[in-house]
Amino acid sequence: MNPNAQRGEIWKADTGGKKHTVVIISLDSRNRSDKVDSVLVVPFGSFGGEGPTVIRMEPGETGLPEASFLKAHYIQVLPKKLLLERLPRRLSNAQLRKLVTLVNRAIDPDAPFDDPQTR
Repeated sequence: MNPNAQRGEIWKADTGGKKHTVVIISLDSRNRSDKVDSVLVVPFGSFGGEGPTVIRMEPGETGLPEASFLKAHYIQVLPKKLLLERLPRRLSNAQLRKLVTLVNRAIDPDAPFDDPQTR
């Protein structure tokens, strides 16, 4: 178990036999607890398009080698023991708030969405 994971951190994780980059979104009280053996994460993908539950992030924002897409509709519970390596960057508070908004949209069809294509 890795009790040192913190909200907003970017990690390499084993997500079922494959290594994926994820961001921790669970509350730090859960992340630090020795009674809870899992965290909530949202994975990055290497392709996609922005939408109600997806945000494109540039390498300078994430420290990853190329642009990537946070896909909030793939939120998952991940055992802490599957967190493999903490990466140097973390999401800013503003980025984390936006990601939480995306997660809300993934479960609430009435959540607000400012669609840039309708402007």
